[in-house]
Amino acid sequence: MKLHNQWRLIDTGSLTGAENMAIDEALLSCFDQAKSLPVLRLYGWDPPAFSYGRFQKPDEILDQERCRADGVQVVRRITGGGVIYHAGELTYSLVCPAEFIPGSRNVKDAFFHLTSFLISFYRKLGLDACHASDHYSGSRKLGERTPLCFAGIESCDILINGKKIGGNAQRRLKSVIFQHGSIPLVQMAGAGDQYLLHPDPDILTKTTSLADEEINSAGDKLIETLKASFEHNFEVTFKPGRLSEEEQKCAAGYIQKIE
Repeated sequence: MKLHNQWRLIDTGSLTGAENMAIDEALLSCFDQAKSLPVLRLYGWDPPAFSYGRFQKPDEILDQERCRADGVQVVRRITGGGVIYHAGELTYSLVCPAEFIPGSRNVKDAFFHLTSFLISFYRKLGLDACHASDHYSGSRKLGERTPLCFAGIESCDILINGKKIGGNAQRRLKSVIFQHGSIPLVQMAGAGDQYLLHPDPDILTKTTSLADEEINSAGDKLIETLKASFEHNFEVTFKPGRLSEEEQKCAAGYIQKIE
Protein backbone atom coordinates (compact mmCIF):
# COMPACT_ATOMS: atom_id res chain seq x y z
CA MET A 1 0.00 0.00 0.00
CA LYS A 2 1.41 3.41 -0.96
CA LEU A 3 1.91 5.93 1.81
CA HIS A 4 -0.79 8.25 0.54
CA ASN A 5 -3.38 5.42 0.42
CA GLN A 6 -3.32 5.13 4.20
CA TRP A 7 -3.83 8.16 6.42
CA ARG A 8 -3.43 8.78 10.11
CA LEU A 9 -6.68 9.95 11.71
CA ILE A 10 -6.33 12.09 14.83
CA ASP A 11 -9.31 13.45 16.76
CA THR A 12 -8.04 15.87 19.39
CA GLY A 13 -11.47 17.05 20.53
CA SER A 14 -12.10 20.65 21.56
CA LEU A 15 -9.06 22.66 22.62
CA THR A 16 -8.08 26.30 23.09
CA GLY A 17 -7.17 28.42 20.10
CA ALA A 18 -3.48 28.36 21.04
CA GLU A 19 -3.47 24.59 21.41
CA ASN A 20 -5.25 24.08 18.09
CA MET A 21 -2.92 26.33 16.10
CA ALA A 22 0.16 24.88 17.81
CA ILE A 23 -0.87 21.32 16.92
CA ASP A 24 -1.56 22.27 13.32
CA GLU A 25 1.89 23.85 13.05
CA ALA A 26 3.49 20.83 14.70
CA LEU A 27 1.81 18.42 12.29
CA LEU A 28 3.23 20.35 9.36
CA SER A 29 6.73 20.90 10.71
CA CYS A 30 7.11 17.26 11.83
CA PHE A 31 5.89 15.80 8.54
CA ASP A 32 8.53 13.85 6.60
CA GLN A 33 7.33 13.36 3.03
CA ALA A 34 9.56 10.30 2.63
CA LYS A 35 8.37 8.46 5.75
CA SER A 36 5.25 10.03 7.25
CA LEU A 37 1.71 8.91 6.64
CA PRO A 38 -0.60 11.74 5.54
CA VAL A 39 -2.70 13.10 8.40
CA LEU A 40 -6.32 14.12 8.84
CA ARG A 41 -7.00 15.83 12.15
CA LEU A 42 -10.46 16.71 13.51
CA TYR A 43 -11.01 19.21 16.30
CA GLY A 44 -13.18 21.87 17.91
CA TRP A 45 -12.66 25.14 19.82
CA ASP A 46 -13.32 25.68 23.52
CA PRO A 47 -13.61 28.47 24.45
CA PRO A 48 -14.42 30.41 21.25
CA ALA A 49 -11.47 32.18 19.65
CA PHE A 50 -10.43 34.26 16.67
CA SER A 51 -7.77 33.09 14.26
CA TYR A 52 -6.23 35.53 11.81
CA GLY A 53 -4.27 34.92 8.63
CA ARG A 54 -0.49 34.94 8.70
CA PHE A 55 -0.34 38.13 6.61
CA GLN A 56 -2.88 40.05 8.68
CA LYS A 57 -2.30 42.57 11.48
CA PRO A 58 -4.88 41.82 14.20
CA ASP A 59 -4.79 45.37 15.57
CA GLU A 60 -6.22 46.57 12.25
CA ILE A 61 -9.11 44.10 12.37
CA LEU A 62 -10.03 43.34 15.98
CA ASP A 63 -10.76 45.24 19.16
CA GLN A 64 -8.12 43.29 21.04
CA GLU A 65 -8.78 45.07 24.33
CA ARG A 66 -12.37 43.87 24.26
CA CYS A 67 -11.25 40.38 23.26
CA ARG A 68 -8.92 40.25 26.28
CA ALA A 69 -11.61 41.59 28.60
CA ASP A 70 -14.05 38.89 27.47
CA GLY A 71 -11.47 36.10 27.46
CA VAL A 72 -11.64 35.62 23.68
CA GLN A 73 -8.27 34.34 22.54
CA VAL A 74 -6.75 35.74 19.35
CA VAL A 75 -4.30 33.42 17.58
CA ARG A 76 -2.32 33.50 14.36
CA ARG A 77 -2.78 30.79 11.73
CA ILE A 78 0.05 29.37 9.66
CA THR A 79 -2.17 29.92 6.61
CA GLY A 80 -3.35 33.10 4.93
CA GLY A 81 -6.86 34.43 4.54
CA GLY A 82 -9.13 36.53 6.70
CA VAL A 83 -9.99 36.49 10.38
CA ILE A 84 -12.45 33.81 11.58
CA TYR A 85 -14.49 33.59 14.78
CA HIS A 86 -14.35 29.93 15.78
CA ALA A 87 -17.31 28.63 17.77
CA GLY A 88 -19.90 25.94 17.15
CA GLU A 89 -17.92 24.29 14.39
CA LEU A 90 -16.14 21.10 13.39
CA THR A 91 -12.65 21.88 12.10
CA TYR A 92 -10.29 19.70 10.10
CA SER A 93 -6.65 19.95 9.16
CA LEU A 94 -4.64 17.72 6.86
CA VAL A 95 -1.04 17.24 5.83
CA CYS A 96 -0.02 15.30 2.73
CA PRO A 97 2.73 15.17 0.09
CA ALA A 98 2.14 17.30 -2.99
CA GLU A 99 2.13 14.12 -5.08
CA PHE A 100 -1.28 13.35 -3.57
CA ILE A 101 -2.68 15.97 -5.96
CA PRO A 102 -3.12 14.42 -9.41
CA GLY A 103 -2.06 16.26 -12.54
CA SER A 104 -1.20 19.93 -12.10
CA ARG A 105 -0.02 20.82 -8.60
CA ASN A 106 -0.65 24.55 -8.44
CA VAL A 107 -2.39 26.00 -5.41
CA LYS A 108 -5.82 26.38 -7.01
CA ASP A 109 -5.86 22.81 -8.32
CA ALA A 110 -4.84 21.56 -4.90
CA PHE A 111 -7.66 23.53 -3.28
CA PHE A 112 -10.28 22.10 -5.62
CA HIS A 113 -8.97 18.58 -5.12
CA LEU A 114 -8.62 18.72 -1.35
CA THR A 115 -11.99 20.40 -0.74
CA SER A 116 -13.82 17.87 -2.89
CA PHE A 117 -14.37 15.62 0.14
CA LEU A 118 -16.34 18.46 1.73
CA ILE A 119 -18.61 18.63 -1.31
CA SER A 120 -19.21 14.89 -0.90
CA PHE A 121 -19.80 15.32 2.84
CA TYR A 122 -22.45 18.01 2.41
CA ARG A 123 -24.14 16.07 -0.37
CA LYS A 124 -24.30 12.97 1.84
CA LEU A 125 -26.23 15.17 4.26
CA GLY A 126 -28.69 15.96 1.48
CA LEU A 127 -27.42 19.46 0.75
CA ASP A 128 -26.87 20.97 -2.69
CA ALA A 129 -23.21 21.89 -2.28
CA CYS A 130 -20.84 23.04 -5.00
CA HIS A 131 -17.72 25.12 -5.55
CA ALA A 132 -18.35 28.82 -6.12
CA SER A 133 -16.86 28.57 -9.63
CA ASP A 134 -19.56 26.07 -10.57
CA HIS A 135 -22.34 28.14 -9.00
CA TYR A 136 -21.47 31.41 -10.72
CA SER A 137 -19.90 30.07 -13.96
CA GLY A 138 -18.40 33.42 -14.90
CA SER A 139 -21.38 35.56 -13.88
CA ARG A 140 -19.50 37.06 -10.93
CA LYS A 141 -15.93 38.08 -10.28
CA LEU A 142 -14.55 35.82 -7.57
CA GLY A 143 -11.48 36.05 -5.40
CA GLU A 144 -11.90 39.40 -3.67
CA ARG A 145 -9.73 39.71 -0.55
CA THR A 146 -11.56 40.69 2.61
CA PRO A 147 -10.38 41.09 6.23
CA LEU A 148 -13.17 38.75 7.35
CA CYS A 149 -12.87 35.27 5.85
CA PHE A 150 -16.57 34.61 5.40
CA ALA A 151 -17.23 37.99 3.73
CA GLY A 152 -15.40 37.13 0.50
CA ILE A 153 -15.93 34.34 -2.01
CA GLU A 154 -13.18 32.65 -4.00
CA SER A 155 -13.65 30.17 -6.82
CA CYS A 156 -12.88 27.13 -4.67
CA ASP A 157 -15.08 28.16 -1.73
CA ILE A 158 -18.05 25.91 -1.05
CA LEU A 159 -21.59 27.22 -1.41
CA ILE A 160 -24.95 25.80 -0.39
CA ASN A 161 -27.92 27.44 -2.08
CA GLY A 162 -25.64 30.30 -3.06
CA LYS A 163 -24.35 30.94 0.45
CA LYS A 164 -20.82 30.32 1.64
CA ILE A 165 -20.35 27.62 4.26
CA GLY A 166 -17.12 27.55 6.23
CA GLY A 167 -13.71 28.52 4.97
CA ASN A 168 -10.51 26.74 3.96
CA ALA A 169 -6.88 27.83 3.82
CA GLN A 170 -3.68 26.20 2.60
CA ARG A 171 0.08 26.37 3.16
CA ARG A 172 2.96 24.68 1.34
CA LEU A 173 6.43 23.83 2.53
CA LYS A 174 8.59 22.42 -0.28
CA SER A 175 6.62 19.35 -1.46
CA VAL A 176 4.23 19.15 1.49
CA ILE A 177 0.71 20.57 1.57
CA PHE A 178 -1.11 21.66 4.72
CA GLN A 179 -4.78 22.64 4.68
CA HIS A 180 -7.38 23.34 7.33
CA GLY A 181 -10.97 24.47 7.26
CA SER A 182 -14.17 24.93 9.21
CA ILE A 183 -17.56 23.25 9.03
CA PRO A 184 -20.07 25.53 10.81
CA LEU A 185 -22.53 23.51 12.87
CA VAL A 186 -24.51 26.61 13.82
CA GLN A 187 -24.52 30.15 12.46
CA MET A 188 -21.75 32.03 14.27
CA ALA A 189 -20.61 34.32 11.47
CA GLY A 190 -22.22 37.31 13.15
CA ALA A 191 -21.46 36.34 16.74
CA GLY A 192 -18.00 37.85 16.65
CA ASP A 193 -19.16 41.19 15.19
CA GLN A 194 -18.82 42.97 18.54
CA TYR A 195 -15.06 42.37 18.40
CA LEU A 196 -14.52 43.48 14.79
CA LEU A 197 -13.42 47.02 14.05
CA HIS A 198 -15.22 46.90 10.69
CA PRO A 199 -17.97 44.23 10.74
CA ASP A 200 -19.80 43.25 7.56
CA PRO A 201 -23.48 44.17 8.06
CA ASP A 202 -24.57 41.65 5.41
CA ILE A 203 -22.58 38.68 6.67
CA LEU A 204 -25.63 36.68 7.75
CA THR A 205 -27.15 36.93 4.27
CA LYS A 206 -23.93 35.66 2.66
CA THR A 207 -23.25 32.63 4.86
CA THR A 208 -24.95 29.52 6.12
CA SER A 209 -24.41 26.65 8.57
CA LEU A 210 -25.63 23.09 8.99
CA ALA A 211 -28.28 24.24 11.47
CA ASP A 212 -29.46 26.90 8.99
CA GLU A 213 -29.86 24.10 6.45
CA GLU A 214 -31.86 22.05 9.02
CA ILE A 215 -29.05 19.55 9.62
CA ASN A 216 -28.95 18.91 13.35
CA SER A 217 -27.17 15.55 13.53
CA ALA A 218 -25.13 14.71 16.61
CA GLY A 219 -21.41 15.36 16.46
CA ASP A 220 -20.44 11.69 16.31
CA LYS A 221 -22.71 11.05 13.33
CA LEU A 222 -21.32 14.05 11.47
CA ILE A 223 -17.77 12.92 12.12
CA GLU A 224 -18.53 9.43 10.82
CA THR A 225 -20.10 10.92 7.69
CA LEU A 226 -17.09 13.18 7.19
CA LYS A 227 -14.66 10.29 7.58
CA ALA A 228 -16.64 8.11 5.17
CA SER A 229 -16.73 10.95 2.61
CA PHE A 230 -12.98 11.45 2.88
CA GLU A 231 -12.19 7.73 2.54
CA HIS A 232 -14.54 7.24 -0.41
CA ASN A 233 -13.59 10.45 -2.21
CA PHE A 234 -9.83 9.89 -2.04
CA GLU A 235 -9.86 6.07 -1.96
CA VAL A 236 -7.87 5.91 1.28
CA THR A 237 -8.13 4.10 4.60
CA PHE A 238 -7.65 5.54 8.07
CA LYS A 239 -5.30 4.45 10.80
CA PRO A 240 -6.69 6.07 14.00
CA GLY A 241 -4.04 7.31 16.39
CA ARG A 242 -2.69 10.11 18.52
CA LEU A 243 -0.06 12.79 18.22
CA SER A 244 3.42 11.34 18.26
CA GLU A 245 5.84 12.25 21.03
CA GLU A 246 7.73 14.47 18.58
CA GLU A 247 4.51 16.26 17.57
CA GLN A 248 3.51 16.78 21.21
CA LYS A 249 6.87 18.30 22.07
CA CYS A 250 6.79 20.48 18.99
CA ALA A 251 3.26 21.68 19.76
CA ALA A 252 4.21 22.47 23.37
CA GLY A 253 7.00 24.69 22.08
CA TYR A 254 4.66 26.51 19.72
CA ILE A 255 2.08 27.08 22.48
CA GLN A 256 4.70 28.89 24.57
CA LYS A 257 5.36 31.23 21.65
CA ILE A 258 1.66 31.81 20.99
CA GLU A 259 0.66 32.44 24.59
